[in-house]
Amino acid sequence: MRILALTSPVFAATCYVVAADDGTCVVVDPGAGVADDVARTVTAHGLRVTGVVVTHGHADHLWDAGAVAEAAGVPVRLHARDAYRVADPLGSLGLGSADPTARALADGLLAAVVGAGVDPAPPAVPEVLAFGADDDAPRTRDAELVLGGVRLVARHAPGHTEGSTLYLLDAGDEQVAFTGDVLFAGSVGRTDLPGGDPATMATTLREVVAALPPGTHVLPGHGPATRVDAELRTNPYLAG
Repeated sequence: MRILALTSPVFAATCYVVAADDGTCVVVDPGAGVADDVARTVTAHGLRVTGVVVTHGHADHLWDAGAVAEAAGVPVRLHARDAYRVADPLGSLGLGSADPTARALADGLLAAVVGAGVDPAPPAVPEVLAFGADDDAPRTRDAELVLGGVRLVARHAPGHTEGSTLYLLDAGDEQVAFTGDVLFAGSVGRTDLPGGDPATMATTLREVVAALPPGTHVLPGHGPATRVDAELRTNPYLAG
């Protein structure tokens, strides 16, 4: 199993290509401007994309999901509670919102997209396959996604958005968690945007994130990799 990291020119969001030994791969969080890099990486390593998954429905994590999925002939998968965001990723983030915080972030993201030379209209997503439940439950059961030679466990981790998800991967003797914007090195995702909730995030951090095996490698949606045990010791939102 190999994990290749690509960085979007917009908000430096990280896209991961998870490659199995059989040559199949899954693309996690293809943000704005990474579709061509994904295509080059897949070709250079002789891979075949068998899945596109997103950790949550914010535009900086799914902007190029449609382009990558269309090229591979596969659907985009995400939690049901964030599925509504796919049709209007900027609007659901806060573009045109009366909330000044959300509107400023959405406006800034759109400006960053244009500044990076990326088409300001995200590619259409050909098909969405949602897992989990689109209801008011704080969390839903794990979903197992078997996509070619890559097996992921999708674990609902709401708070940053309603459908935020951790994707857990057993990579030989190690476990990896793709955390999106739920957990970063030294910090956690914000909860002041549409769909965010501080109390729900606190529950997620306590009952989902802190319950992961301490040696789990954390690959977040922005910034450097870390480990769960390091975050439990030093992250002010988890430590103590």
